[in-house]
Amino acid sequence: MTHTEHTTQSRKGKHLSFDERQFIAYLKNKLGLSNRAIAKQLGRAPQTIHNEIKDGTVDVIKQRQIHGTKQYDYRKTEYSPEVGQKAYDTARLNSGRTYLWVESTDFIAYADDQILRLHQSPDSVVGTAKVANLFPEKRIPCTKTLYNWIDKGFMETQNIDLVLKVRRKTKSTKIRKNKTFLGNSIDLRPDCVTTRETFGHWEIDTVVGLKSGQDQVLLTLTERKTRFEIIQKIEGKNALAVQSGIENLQEQFGQFFKDIFKTITADNGVEFSTLSTCLDGIVDVYFTHLYSSWQRGTNERHNGLIRRFIPKGSTMRHVSRVHMKRIENWMNQLPRKVLGYKTPRQAFLDETASLLAD
Repeated sequence: MTHTEHTTQSRKGKHLSFDERQFIAYLKNKLGLSNRAIAKQLGRAPQTIHNEIKDGTVDVIKQRQIHGTKQYDYRKTEYSPEVGQKAYDTARLNSGRTYLWVESTDFIAYADDQILRLHQSPDSVVGTAKVANLFPEKRIPCTKTLYNWIDKGFMETQNIDLVLKVRRKTKSTKIRKNKTFLGNSIDLRPDCVTTRETFGHWEIDTVVGLKSGQDQVLLTLTERKTRFEIIQKIEGKNALAVQSGIENLQEQFGQFFKDIFKTITADNGVEFSTLSTCLDGIVDVYFTHLYSSWQRGTNERHNGLIRRFIPKGSTMRHVSRVHMKRIENWMNQLPRKVLGYKTPRQAFLDETASLLAD
C-alpha cells in the first residue's frame, strides 16, 4: 500500500517501533522513496529517518553467477528493520548513567559484612562509611537507597536479616492517668531529661523469658542521651531482685554512681515498687503513666533488639553471662545516626571522662 498524503501526526520525542521500521523497509526497498518522503509519510523528522536507515543498512547478495572456476556476487545495499532494531537496542543498553549499585560493589560487600556479621543497621553502615571516609562519597548510597537495594535483592542481605525496620508512629497517643502511685509521676520530671540535653538520665525495665515466675529475668537500663545500655541478670521479676540489681550497680560505679545516675524512669510494674525507697536521697525516680511504654521509648526499643538474640519463651537461666555481655557490647558498639554515628560506648565515655578528670 502506497501512502501519497501525509496523514500521520508527528510523534516528536517517541522512539521508532519495530512496525515503523518494517514500514520504512517497504517504503525504501520496494518503493524507493527518499528519506524525506519517508519522514513525511511517518510524521517523523527527516534526520530521524536518515539516522535509522544509516544504522540499519546492510549489504545483501541479489544475484550470484558462476563462470567456470569464478564466482560473481552482485550486491545491493538495502535497509533491514531487524538490523535497525538491533542497533537501537544496543544503543539503549549502553546509554544513560550506570546504576549506583553496579558501581558500588566494594561498598555492598562491606555493608553485607557489617549487617550479616556484626548485625548493624543499614543506617549505621551508611553513616559510619561517610564519617570514616571508607569509600568515595559518590559510591555511598543514602540509607533509603540501601534499604531499596536490600528489597530488590541486589545484596546478600535480606529483610529478615535486618535488626529492625523502623516504623514511625502516625497516631497520637492518649495519655492515661495513673491509678496507682509508686512514686513521682513522669509529669514532674525535669525538661532537660525529656530533651536529652544532659547526661545521667536512665530508663529501666525487665526482659522476661519464661512467664512461669520461676525463671531469672534481665534488668535493662538505657541512658537517654548516649543510648548506652546496661544488662544484668537478676533472680526474678520482683522488687527484691530489682533492688539487688541496683545495689550491684552502686557497687560497680562506686563514688561516681550519683553523677552517672541522676534520674531513673520506670513503669508501674510491681517489680519497681521499692525503687524510690532504695534510691531515696541518691537518685530521683519517676514513673510513667499506665499503659504508656512509649514514655520509655529508648529502653523499649533496646529490649526489642535483645529479643533478636533471646526470643520470647527462652529460659533466661540458660543464657550465659558471656552471651549476655556479648549482646550488651554489640548494642553499645552500634553506631547511631542520632549520635553523629558515634557508638553509645564512645558517647558514654566522652560524658564520663570529665568525672575522671575532676
